[in-house]
Amino acid sequence: MERKPRAEGGPYIGRPMPRFEDLRLVRGAGKYSDDISMTGQAYAAFVRTPHAHAVVKRVDVAAAQKMPGVIAVLTGADYIADGLKGALQRANPAGAIDIKVRAFDPAKRPVLEEEQYPLVADRVRYPGEAVAMVIAETRLAARDAAEAVQVEYEVLPAATDVRKAQRSEPIWPDACPDNVALDETFGDVDAVRAAFDAADLVVEQTFVNQRIANCQMEPRSGVGSYDAVTDSYTLISGNQGVHAPRMVLAESWGLPLDKIRFICPDVGGGFGLRNNLYPEQTSILWAAKRVGRPVKWTNDRSESFLTDYAGRDLVTTASLAFTKDGRITAYRVDHIGTCGGQTVTYVPLSNAYRVATTVYDIPLMHMRCRSMMTNTVPTAPFRGAGRPEATLVLERLIDMAAERLGMDRLRIRQVNVIPKKKLPYRTASGLLYDSGDFANNMKRMIEVSDWKGFTARKRESKKRGKLRGIGISNYLETPVGIPHERVEVTVLPTGKVQLAVGTQSTGQGHETSFAQVMADLLGVRPEDILFVCGDTSKIPSGSGTHSDRSMRLGGTLMFQASEDVVAQAKAASAAILGVPESDVSFSDGLFAAPNSNRRLTIFDVAQAVSENSSLNGGKPLESKKTFTGRIPAYPTGCAICEVEIDPDTGAVNIPRYGSIDDAGQAINPLILHGQVHGGIVQGVGQALVENVQYDEQGQVLTGSFMDYGVPRAHMVPSFDIALTEDPTKGNPLRVKGGGEAGITPALAVVMNAIMDALKELGVEHIDMPATPARIWGAIQEGRAARRPA
Repeated sequence: MERKPRAEGGPYIGRPMPRFEDLRLVRGAGKYSDDISMTGQAYAAFVRTPHAHAVVKRVDVAAAQKMPGVIAVLTGADYIADGLKGALQRANPAGAIDIKVRAFDPAKRPVLEEEQYPLVADRVRYPGEAVAMVIAETRLAARDAAEAVQVEYEVLPAATDVRKAQRSEPIWPDACPDNVALDETFGDVDAVRAAFDAADLVVEQTFVNQRIANCQMEPRSGVGSYDAVTDSYTLISGNQGVHAPRMVLAESWGLPLDKIRFICPDVGGGFGLRNNLYPEQTSILWAAKRVGRPVKWTNDRSESFLTDYAGRDLVTTASLAFTKDGRITAYRVDHIGTCGGQTVTYVPLSNAYRVATTVYDIPLMHMRCRSMMTNTVPTAPFRGAGRPEATLVLERLIDMAAERLGMDRLRIRQVNVIPKKKLPYRTASGLLYDSGDFANNMKRMIEVSDWKGFTARKRESKKRGKLRGIGISNYLETPVGIPHERVEVTVLPTGKVQLAVGTQSTGQGHETSFAQVMADLLGVRPEDILFVCGDTSKIPSGSGTHSDRSMRLGGTLMFQASEDVVAQAKAASAAILGVPESDVSFSDGLFAAPNSNRRLTIFDVAQAVSENSSLNGGKPLESKKTFTGRIPAYPTGCAICEVEIDPDTGAVNIPRYGSIDDAGQAINPLILHGQVHGGIVQGVGQALVENVQYDEQGQVLTGSFMDYGVPRAHMVPSFDIALTEDPTKGNPLRVKGGGEAGITPALAVVMNAIMDALKELGVEHIDMPATPARIWGAIQEGRAARRPA
């Protein structure tokens, strides 16, 4: 089928169009979860434990029940008494290659997956976990009454450090007495050992990917209702998708999917940590049935820092084996991550395993992945979900090896990068790269960044008393995600195309970029597309936005659906024009035939079909497409960063940062650039300032923006970003994905630049975040070590 858009408008794919949704949002006309209320709604507040680890001995609600405006006070015992189970979050994801198997094989060693109850009746496992819920006429009345609930605890020792968790008090004593929720190895241990024994150089280092808080603009919120007549539930709550959390809740409650409707309005950020079902969403739906009224809840920032799922929290010890000419012969990695107090997901570890070798030709790898239970809020995928962590480890080790071999950092990468002639290339972890010009991406970035001119810039910085460093990081992503998506396309006789997708926008501009694709496929304008998402009653299945999957899967289905619609329209056009169907062509948005002087748009055909039941079998021009499986793609690129450090204070400035990113065909370069910018800033934030901290008792020390550092505008320069494409044949739109492009190399390139600046002082390693205090301390230690005895 020809793919030429209407002559007066397109093509739209590749056009940097401003986002349709922006005008609505900047005018304050967006509809977020807290903007939505239901008639007669009550309000919920949660009683949260102050302890990181404790047995719940008694919950006394008597005083709270007597307070003004209180409708009900509910506990975990009430939830259990109603015969309801906790949520099983499907923590062990589908395999990255074969979705019929789990990423981690439970036959090798049991993988812990425990039910997550919305209100805890027996044992609290992280500070802020809810033990009771108050429903009242007003939000303030609910919060006041929550203060009156008396809970008696038997406090237990807390474990917050993954490296000490195995020797700590069991968090799930029966199911996981050693706190090791997951432990699996991959690769040929004997072959790797032999390669290391034969190596000319081995470099090893332990890296800490610290815990990151989700600082999205919009706090979590929701309103739930129950219809006694239909025995059905409705939840309106911002998520990264409506289908996955609905499925988890339906399974835990033993209900058919059509008894639960999830609606997701506008969302003010997600970054991976709003993919999974949250206990509060379950609670307000359950409470709505108990009290016979809709129930609304909105958290505040203090609750967010305590209870929003967190990112990262991974400690990695890794080593690389080299020949004397700098070629990597083997890689050994030991990941110890935490899933927190509940088993929500092991996705980051799965991704970190698969992407471990990134763009380098590493023939052998052995990896151990462990996930520890700790008395901290559960972790979940945070932007990149294992890929930035893996990139940091490998790129830092390569820099360290170059220093010890006396080899140029660029040269050692050029020696080891996978050459294009080797594609398709099977990695040591089993992935098959079909595209990616890794060497050329690096070459172009070196030229654009003026790497050769760095020496002069370093001298200029030194004259001002500053230390200047430059870092480079190649990267590659392995987008996977939930392996299911759905698209429904209907051409309306009103001159619009309704496009319903099962994925969900949380700020990525789907309303615009999806419309651009559909406009080109059907020869209409993007303004003619009615975009529908975020409601399980309007599209029955899908998965959501994460892992660079939305356009890759959704775009493939749009392509297939448009082929169906155009085929239907061709048949109908033939009848309208009075010609054989084989004579009808579709080009420039018009259906035409050589023996007819008429030209029909898809809307002309749709109107004719609506008026004549003999056309298209009396059905509208429509198509419904679903896909379950993997559509592999490997976004890739290279980033270069320069830093300037004040040795007297340890303060870091980033004067230059650039990257080249192969996200596949750019549907909307303007949006894609914005995604890259946002990812870079988040990566810089983790590298320099962000860090969730707990004390020895498990209390959160970074419970507000007064305590938790986030990147600010003055911390980053104007970015020098370029897009490139080495086409993939894996999907018809050649999409690879750009939502995680900026963040994946950011940790590594910033830390490489910092260590380059400090190496003349004998500093080889600093843990993130590289705060002024840490850098200053490392400088003092380096200077002390160099002083004569």
